[in-house]
Amino acid sequence: MTGVTSSPISAFHVMTKPIGPICNLDCTYCFYLEKEKLFPSNENFRMKDEVLEHYIRQYIESQNVPEISFAWQGGEPTLLGVNYFRRIVELQSKYANGKRIQNALQTNGTLLTDEWCEFLLANQFLVGLSIDGPARLHDAYRVTKKGGGSYAKVISGLRLLKKHGVEFNTLTVVNRANSKHPLDVYRFLRDIGSGFIQFIPLVERLPDAEAKALDLDLATPPRLDGSAASAPRLPVTEWSVEPKQYGIFLCTIFDEWVKKDVGKTFVQIFDVTLGNWVGQGGGLCVFSEKCGTAMAMEHNGDVYSCDHFVYPHYKLGNIMHQSLGDMVSSEFQRQFGEDKKSTLPQYCLTCDVRHLCHGECPKHRFIQTPDGEAGLNYFCAAYKQFFAHSRPAMLEMADLLRQRRPPTDIMRQRLPSRP
Repeated sequence: MTGVTSSPISAFHVMTKPIGPICNLDCTYCFYLEKEKLFPSNENFRMKDEVLEHYIRQYIESQNVPEISFAWQGGEPTLLGVNYFRRIVELQSKYANGKRIQNALQTNGTLLTDEWCEFLLANQFLVGLSIDGPARLHDAYRVTKKGGGSYAKVISGLRLLKKHGVEFNTLTVVNRANSKHPLDVYRFLRDIGSGFIQFIPLVERLPDAEAKALDLDLATPPRLDGSAASAPRLPVTEWSVEPKQYGIFLCTIFDEWVKKDVGKTFVQIFDVTLGNWVGQGGGLCVFSEKCGTAMAMEHNGDVYSCDHFVYPHYKLGNIMHQSLGDMVSSEFQRQFGEDKKSTLPQYCLTCDVRHLCHGECPKHRFIQTPDGEAGLNYFCAAYKQFFAHSRPAMLEMADLLRQRRPPTDIMRQRLPSRP
């Protein structure tokens, strides 16, 4: 799929899956577990050393920047064991060539040990911990292979991270269950010590014809080439968050955050929104005007356009046969990134908050606009609600920044006046 190669891109990002979709949990809503079906039944889902070394060398050499950021995800990457990651650090040191190397590890936390945490601290890994709120909400969908809750083991892993002083943030999937309890979720995350909170809204659809042909249970992403207009409308899964509720979720948490926690607790979507209001951009692909520089690589070296587009149509090539730089600069991938902007429906082009949203992720553009045009984002109503609700406070913080004052001053300005 690489096609004609354009001029090289100086920096890009790869979500690396050294154990593919293999996980020790069986989360109901996980869109990636079923990707195991895309590989032969006898596949060994452990990235071979030759693939790992080839990737690390290329990833460092292909980027003309002083700092290289690796992201390791799955499945569950800790299934590979600590020694596997010691080998990763060894290879990074071998090929660093004076560049600074950073590592991020996304984990469900259930397999963390003292040995793991000692390694993570010593090598300055940033850990992303997947946790969906207090026990009753986390365990609604994040379950073990036997169907039991995983909360207790996640909290045990969290305690180990804190015991050893490992830097961590949290990733929370906003789903049908926890979206109805925004303050319970937010206060829980804040109180367990998460200084940086990521909320990922969940929506998946029942399988389309392409998914069924691949023996998958969830729909493939909508094509941005116009074919979505004639595609059948598919129901969303029962665990998908409803747009209106997601909007309420964000607005409710924002109201508490802006009164108490600015500068103390960082919520990714709030930071990104403020960045877009002041014209600096938020650095998050879903809210960027274009995409295409954040790819995904599977355990066997196959490279795909995006973590949410790991399907045969979006396979760019294999690290053992094609240059990573050529794949990210290929005409196919360039067009993939351009399509995020060029295929927006007219409804989005005339929207007064387009500069904050840019149509969000193309994976979610599967509903119709009020006038029947295809390609509207499923979460459009949620984002319009949140951007309108947060606008006064965002503009206040933007004004503070222009005055070279910290955004935290907004909390002082909003204190009730004393009689």
